[in-house]
Amino acid sequence: MPPSVLKPAAGKCDPATFRIVLDVGHTAESEGAISARNVAEFAFNLRLARLIAERLKADGFAETRLLLTEGKARPSLFKRVASANNLHADLLLSIHHDSVPNKMLEDWEFEGKKSHFSDRFSGYSVFVSRENPDFETSLRFAELIAKEMKAQGLHYAVQYSLPIMGSNQHPLLNKDTGVYSYNELIVLRKTAMPAVLLEAGSIINRDEELKMDSPEHRNVIAGGVASAVQEFCDPRWSLLGPL
Repeated sequence: MPPSVLKPAAGKCDPATFRIVLDVGHTAESEGAISARNVAEFAFNLRLARLIAERLKADGFAETRLLLTEGKARPSLFKRVASANNLHADLLLSIHHDSVPNKMLEDWEFEGKKSHFSDRFSGYSVFVSRENPDFETSLRFAELIAKEMKAQGLHYAVQYSLPIMGSNQHPLLNKDTGVYSYNELIVLRKTAMPAVLLEAGSIINRDEELKMDSPEHRNVIAGGVASAVQEFCDPRWSLLGPL
């Protein structure tokens, strides 16, 4: 990657006025992936996004906004982009939880109900789009999030770099931290501000789903995101702690 991408921000931001939009992935009508225990991804996304918002506001980022969108899948994507642009955000972070392509799913039963799982892969992943109007800033924020996830002892999902993923294979921009390029994502390429998508972990993996359902693990992820925002806003924070 070009050195300019990895440079810290030229100046500090004011947390009191800096606005980050936390986009809750999917909607109540189009709930995203279904977990190994038959829980909709939307429920995981909403719970984690709310926790991250609480953490950021507690850290002084009073203008943090939670973005909830209604409607079916594709129309809701354009709705959320319009909403984020109207909020004049400085950053957008879209919160998701991961699954695998249908061809990788296996059958099992949970509490007497048929379900699917795949324990083959696990971990977080971070995505950016080269078509975002400020790709370099998007990538810098993505790098900070991924670095914090790794610092918390988490590992990234390696499958997106593998040919087995077919059309879901994406270029790995940083093999150390797990930042991927996904140019076609509407929520990343159509927003007017730098934008990043975080897949917090796999809910189709039975063990990792339990982690995603754990308050302790959610606090780890929320803390990592909050630290990434702090460092994005003031690069000295990573060395000195809260100022």
